[in-house]
Formats: sequence, C-alpha cells, structure tokens
Amino acid sequence: MSATRFDRPELAPLWAEARRRFEATDGPVTRLSLRGLQPDERAALADLLGLAHTPNPEMTVPLRTLDALLRAATGLDTRGVVEAIGGLITNRARERRQRATERADLWQWAREHPAVVAEPALLTWLDRTRAGGLAAGDTSTTRHLLEQAFAILAALPAAGEPLPMLAAQLTGDSHALDDNSRLGKLTLRALATLHNEEPPTDAESRRQLWERSGVACDELSTNVLVAGLRPAGDGPLAQGLHTWADAGQAALVTLAQLRHHPVGQLRGPVFVVENPSVVALALHRFGVACPPLVCTAGWPSTAAIMLLCGIAATGAQLRYHGDFDGDGLRIAAHVMSKTNAQPWLLHAEDYLGAVPAAGPPVGRVDNTPWDPRLAAAVRTHGIALLEEVVVDSLLADMATRANIAATSPNP
Repeated sequence: MSATRFDRPELAPLWAEARRRFEATDGPVTRLSLRGLQPDERAALADLLGLAHTPNPEMTVPLRTLDALLRAATGLDTRGVVEAIGGLITNRARERRQRATERADLWQWAREHPAVVAEPALLTWLDRTRAGGLAAGDTSTTRHLLEQAFAILAALPAAGEPLPMLAAQLTGDSHALDDNSRLGKLTLRALATLHNEEPPTDAESRRQLWERSGVACDELSTNVLVAGLRPAGDGPLAQGLHTWADAGQAALVTLAQLRHHPVGQLRGPVFVVENPSVVALALHRFGVACPPLVCTAGWPSTAAIMLLCGIAATGAQLRYHGDFDGDGLRIAAHVMSKTNAQPWLLHAEDYLGAVPAAGPPVGRVDNTPWDPRLAAAVRTHGIALLEEVVVDSLLADMATRANIAATSPNP
C-alpha cells in the first residue's frame, strides 16, 4: 500500500517532528514528542495508532510502535514514510560537523600561512576576521579571499604603482581593491593591524595607508637614509653613494633613484637599524670608516625595502636591529620577512641583559618568529628597550664584524 495515504494535514505534525529528529541526530531515535495537537490531529493519531481514547494535546509516540504499524501498512518504516511524503532526509548533524571541520581547517590553514608565520601580528587580523564570520557564509569563498589578501600582502610594499594597476596585476580585476570592495577592506585591515592602528574609516586615511605601503606613493619624497654604502658600478647612484661615504656623511636615496639605478654589489655585512640617531652616532664614531648602514626610520618605506632587497640580491648579508617594544618587534618581523635580513643583537638574552629597571611601556607585543623567547621576555618585563640605549653595544659589534676600530675618529 502506498505511503501517500498517510500524507494528510492532520498527520503533518507527526511527520514534521519525525523529520526534525532524524535530521538532527546521527544516533537512534526512540520516540517522538508532539505538543499543541489540535482535535483533528489527535483523532488522526488515535486512528493511526489504534488507541482506545483520543490522546492529549501533548503525547509521546514510541518509534518502535510506529515503525511496526507503518511496515504492516506500507512496507516502509517511519523514515521511509517521511521520505516518501516529503523527500530525502538530510543528516543535518553530520552537515554541521562537516561545516565545523571545514571552518576549523580554513582558519588553521590561514594561521599557518607563511605570511602569518613570518609576521605574527597578522594573527590578530585573522582572529578579528574570523569573528566577523565567513565571506558569503562560505568557507571556499573566504579561503579564496584570504589567498588574494595574502598575495597582496606579499607584494607590498609596492613600487609606486596606482592601486587599480596593482589590483589588476594580482587579481585580474582593476576594481578588486576599491574602497567598497571586500578584498580592499580586508587588506587594509591587515595593514592597519601590522601598523598597530585602527582600520581606516575615510577615503583620506585609506589613501595614506595605501601610500605607506608603496601604492601610488611619491617617488621623490619616499626615501631611505643610508651611510657607508660603496656599491660596485659607475652609475650615478653608485658614484653618489661613494662620494657621501668618502665624506663621512649620510645620504638619502629616493625611490625614483632606486627604480632607475639599482644598487650594485656591496661587501657585507650591511647593518640595518630602526632609528636615525644610530646612524648619526655611527658616523660620529667611525667617520669615513663607517660600515654599510641602512636606516628604516621606523616602519620601512618602499624605498627602504627596495634597497634592502636589492642589497640581499647581490649576496650581501643583512643584519637587522630595532627597538625592543611592540612596534619595534613588528617592524623587525616585517623587515626580515620581506628582505631575508637576519636578527642582529635582537634575541631574548640581548633584551634581558640590557633592559632598564624603568622605561616606556612596550605596548602590544606579538610573537617573534626568530626567537620565541624574546616576545615572552618583553611581555614579562613590560619595559621598552630602545635602540639608543644599547647603541654602544651596536657600534662595538659593528666594528668587530666590519674589522674596524670602534674608536675611529670622525675626520
């Protein structure tokens, strides 16, 4: 006998509750609890179950009993009848577990992405992104979006390209990084997190953040401070750097100069510092003998990253030092991830051996991939150790590594 004979409005609450229970669990269903039954529904259930009396508005139906009755009438158990009436039963519990597994795998993949491992500050960005929910409610859409964001972060700082050009190069869509685009907002939030800033909320602050990342930036005002650089070659940049190094003076190298005149071969190591005052003190100490020195002046400009990448490409070793505080350690992670620089007197023992008893607070401290103990030490003490405080140690080490006298007079 066909199951359609049971597809009646007065039996609809029974089939609806059975479907809900079957879809909600992987385990066995032993009973169905019905509530708020109307008189005609109660009468239909009494007739189906062969009850002597009309049941109450709330009742429990043993599934074993219902299965036996339906098999005798149709050859189908309760699950079969429900599917015959309303279509295939979906295991929603299994689907929920699968979706949970997919979400967990997505965020685990993102947290282990090389960009995040290199710059752990991005973990904060990922946590905030995760809290905001999946893009379009879908893991595959979210993963594609994150893959695009990681590709853009890897390409930054740019070399002054307009934003639409950068977007077209990396995504194939010149509007992919527009102000109202999902990818543009996501990438800007990542950049703001790296800089320990709030995400930009207006067009001007968005423009400034893109510009700091080398997008549509001014080739002349974007520069990097250097000293003691004597690259090989006879081009105008090499000759100019030689002239200033031989004069015992620092020089500013612009992005335009680097784009048209790449840096030539340099003898290593090349020392990289965060603060211009260290350059001034090095020149005062060493004069014309100053070792090759590059200063990021805080967060590195596009010119600084381009110069350092160019130096690394010649085979010279880069040695980086910066402030021991939250911002300084984020800058260190960024420089090392972009240029393959190695830490220089920038380990836990260097901090612990010089941290003062009091000083400015360290702010938010992210993990330090080159030495996990360093982040833990800085968080524990909570006191910033600025580069100027340890400058004597830096200059002495520079002299040793460059094989010069630490007390060379400035001519």
